[in-house]
Amino acid sequence: MGVPIVYHEKSRQFHLFNNEISYIFGIMPNHQPGQLYYGKKIHDREDFTHLLELGFRDMSPCVFEGNAKFSLEQVKQELSVFGSGDLRHCGLHILQEDGSHTACFEYMNHEILSGKPLLEGLPATYVEADGEAQTLRVFLIDHWLGCQVELQYTLYSDLPVLTRSIKLSNSGEQKIRLDSAMSLNLDLPDKDYEMIELTGAWGRERHIQTHALHQGIQSIYSLRGHSSHHYNPFIGLKRKGTTEFFGEVIGLSLIYSGNFLAQVEVDTYDVTRVMMGIHPHGFSWSLLPGESFQTPEVVMVYADKGLNQMSQAFHELYRTRLVRGTWRDRTRPILINNWEATYMKFNEEKILGIARSAAELGIELFVLDDGWFGERNTDTTSLGDWYPNKDKLPDGISGLARKITDLGLKFGLWFEPEMISKESELYRNHSDWTLSVPYRSMSPGRNQYVLDLTKAEVIDFLDEAMSKILAESDISYVKWDMNRSMSEVFSAGRESDFQGKVYHQYILGLYELFERLTRKFPEVLFESCASGGGRFDPGMLYFCPQGWISDDTDAMERLKIQYGTSMVYPISSMGSHVSAVPNHQTNRSTSLVTRGDVAYFGTFGYELDLNLLSDTEKATIREQIDFMKENQELLHQGIFYRLVSPFEGNATAWMILAKNKNRAIVGYYRTLTEVNVGYKRLKLVGLDADKKYRIAHADERYYYGDELMEIGILLNDSTSGDYLSKVPKGDFLSRLFILEAE
Repeated sequence: MGVPIVYHEKSRQFHLFNNEISYIFGIMPNHQPGQLYYGKKIHDREDFTHLLELGFRDMSPCVFEGNAKFSLEQVKQELSVFGSGDLRHCGLHILQEDGSHTACFEYMNHEILSGKPLLEGLPATYVEADGEAQTLRVFLIDHWLGCQVELQYTLYSDLPVLTRSIKLSNSGEQKIRLDSAMSLNLDLPDKDYEMIELTGAWGRERHIQTHALHQGIQSIYSLRGHSSHHYNPFIGLKRKGTTEFFGEVIGLSLIYSGNFLAQVEVDTYDVTRVMMGIHPHGFSWSLLPGESFQTPEVVMVYADKGLNQMSQAFHELYRTRLVRGTWRDRTRPILINNWEATYMKFNEEKILGIARSAAELGIELFVLDDGWFGERNTDTTSLGDWYPNKDKLPDGISGLARKITDLGLKFGLWFEPEMISKESELYRNHSDWTLSVPYRSMSPGRNQYVLDLTKAEVIDFLDEAMSKILAESDISYVKWDMNRSMSEVFSAGRESDFQGKVYHQYILGLYELFERLTRKFPEVLFESCASGGGRFDPGMLYFCPQGWISDDTDAMERLKIQYGTSMVYPISSMGSHVSAVPNHQTNRSTSLVTRGDVAYFGTFGYELDLNLLSDTEKATIREQIDFMKENQELLHQGIFYRLVSPFEGNATAWMILAKNKNRAIVGYYRTLTEVNVGYKRLKLVGLDADKKYRIAHADERYYYGDELMEIGILLNDSTSGDYLSKVPKGDFLSRLFILEAE
């Protein structure tokens, strides 16, 4: 079946549907678009008007005189606009020259397109062939203002995915100001949902939190200038009782890297309004006649078979139709990063010593982290001075890169281009390039300040400085870091009217810089980082196929972080390393095997001093590298299932299944040892019930797929009385099960 977007002219209703979902809205009697249904696919019909629920509610302002039932406060809408009778929070708020906030956008016309147009200046999902999706563009007009709004919907053919955004064009004669321009308004007929959030802080990013909706407002947000460690730009609304494998859920993900708001309002009649987009706080965007504003894209996923189904739709879409470029489908190199081995205390010989050991073990890429530039020996200096420290690297970056590539390794380099140190040549020459208020003190964060990426000259400088290093040296990988949130958000030398644009214009400048560099250096693998996972969002995935998900590299902590991250993001996007022990964040010691078994479910690499390892540990690393090279395609392109949640007990389990169901890798992890407990089994999912599977290195017997799914793998060991078990004893246990179909 193709992707039908149907317009029923007589009823003036749109039905967007594929094999899995339906989305229905119509033009109401006041000529504004009203929401009718979103959920599992239903049959099309000429008229769904019976779904427009109207009723008298005292004190509600009404659209038509003599009709006390039609109030914008009570009907479900596609575009919520402040000032015309909708007394709930609204997504579009326009200030006009006379001080009025009232606006009213009515249907003008629409068009249905094959494929999906790009969003100007913003990352978004895409198609590679027009048959993959259809796009509906609905044009609305405020006749008094002369302004137009375009509602854009794209429905993918083979996924339960609908994307949404709006574009506002000032086609009138007066200047207007947007005080709020949310990307999505979704009104749902009841409140019987639980809200899923990915929350946390530095070192414990994207932990899963769930709570029932209640009357009033519940929201997540960022006002830090980036999407943040604290809240990821995603929410899920699941029906009560929905599990990983059963029940309905709506997932909403914003493709944006700056300040955002995801808000759910339940009114006193239990109607649920969802809004998502750029946070209105600190945002005001003036539009002169002829100018327009495009909001970021929201991706909506509906699933009726549980959270795993929702996540798998996000994974497939983001891995294949958000990530772009050379590295989208390419096998990623297994890397070693020197950070936890040396921090900033290194010289060329120290680096080359680690690189030689890496080459001997089969590692493919050496990444030089912070400390290579200017006079950078501590974090108090030199950000912005992107030239090599010749005391540490006498032959510069190009010389070091040559020596490392001569060892048979590729070479990667760390940058933090968006930041500046007061102790730097750049600050001495261009102090006005910082985000700062001239007559107020600046608040330091991590001994650094934020460059003003709203200014073209700053973007040009960073483009030239980074391009020079990348062009002169044999560099295959860039780790792009960003280590502080924004304060004193003010662009020096700009008029007052511009200051409300700074947060968003900064992100547009960041995207422009990424676009320039990724186009000039298409063979370079860019990895995003923001003091760990502070900007791990879909906007960054558009430019960077992978991101550093957390500075916390402890394997047990990573179970929660990787599990939560998988709610939206594919395994191929998660930077995951085997790091030093005792762990530098938790002081916990876990086995090299356990650290590897967790890190496999990500991009995989190492972050330790290889020269401090024993011969036995080096042999284990060789085995891990061989395993990853053999299985990386399956791990990065297979279907990921969450099986047991680390947020609910002492164990975690997940699995990757090949799309042909012939091979699977299952990870099982137990945090603390138990004593004299009951027997345990791990039920698998997704297998072919009729196929025979063998578990590698276990025994010679085979198991039908239905047995492994309905009964499971027996996990018994010494904790449950099997004292002859060869399963290792102790805390922080990991077990991998490799399934092969006969």
